[in-house]
Amino acid sequence: MTRILAIETSCDETAAAVIVDGRYIHSNVVASQIELHRRYGGVFPEVASRQHVLSIVPVIEEALAQAGLGWAELDAIAVTEGPGLAGSLLVGVNAAKGLAFMRGLPLVAVNHLEGHVYSNWLVPQTLSAEARTMHPVSDPPNSSFSVQPSSFPILVLIVSGGHTELVLMEDHGRYCRLGGTLDDAAGEAFDKAARLLGLPYPGGPMVQRAAQGGDPARFALPRGLMSPETAATHRYNFSFSGLKTAVLRLIREQQASLGDAAWPEGYAGTIARQAEDVGAETDDERRKVQMIRDIAASLQTAVADVLVSKTLLAAADYGARHVCVCGGVAANGELRRQLAQRMALPYSIPPIWLCTDNAAMIGAAAHYRFAAGLLAGRDLDVKARWPLRSW
Repeated sequence: MTRILAIETSCDETAAAVIVDGRYIHSNVVASQIELHRRYGGVFPEVASRQHVLSIVPVIEEALAQAGLGWAELDAIAVTEGPGLAGSLLVGVNAAKGLAFMRGLPLVAVNHLEGHVYSNWLVPQTLSAEARTMHPVSDPPNSSFSVQPSSFPILVLIVSGGHTELVLMEDHGRYCRLGGTLDDAAGEAFDKAARLLGLPYPGGPMVQRAAQGGDPARFALPRGLMSPETAATHRYNFSFSGLKTAVLRLIREQQASLGDAAWPEGYAGTIARQAEDVGAETDDERRKVQMIRDIAASLQTAVADVLVSKTLLAAADYGARHVCVCGGVAANGELRRQLAQRMALPYSIPPIWLCTDNAAMIGAAAHYRFAAGLLAGRDLDVKARWPLRSW
């Protein structure tokens, strides 16, 4: 049995977890900074790193307390080395290095993207009853959360605010990148479109909330790199910048037709606060609110369509036996709906609370690196940019 204390501070979540044998969650603590950064409309790096300094010790202590373990019962400490915000990463790396040296424990450095991949190896049902009230578990249709050992080769879709990649995973630590975004990541496209629509931070969840009650077929938004002309050179690549531009043009057209230049700022905030009852009082207001809903619904349908279509294509081409979907955008309801409807292969997708940044996934990935003897030294430093590569 291998017990690993994992630490994650790559962006704006201070997280720690205790993971056993790379699969079983004995604790999972996350201190979110969403409310802190909402006033800026996005993550403010300097503010994020300062908040990590304040939160790191209490979060680690809580993770150990929830797991009911002392330092002597741990086998290793794991930490996210990159990619991410350098200032945020430094807080976690320095804390992990200090603890490993002080407690005489091995140190394992983990790639954040690899952590997202291994979120599919975790067994959420192993949480304590108390923890499960905070992290509900509900199985998505036609899927299983946990990847089985015989599943290789696995086609992995990593989809988040900063990354959109298709990776063929032939075994633990063996990765072949098939393609990725040529411009904006899917999560970045959601964030930018949310700003254009006047929706507050965080953009992805707010687009999904705004899409409730919207007509996804009202606007035909583009699907980047999906035409036969681009199939030869960009078969597994993505592009979302054109979609963002199309949303901008659509908003301007609708503003002109509705005669209200301040339309997004004036009505989108209501949607963000109340998904069901938008509080529009006049017919004119209701039409404008519905317009925002329809654009949001059309947007997330277009993004999910491209993600699922490319994933199906790559899985068929490479004979994948299983598909893993991971990253923050994997929490999107429309993406999950299309996967359940269109995916014939066995696939796994984590529960929503394991899609966003957390330390449990870092502990899962660290287990396999630790078993392979891949340990970090006292000279460990952060890597703000670090592609997912084989080891």
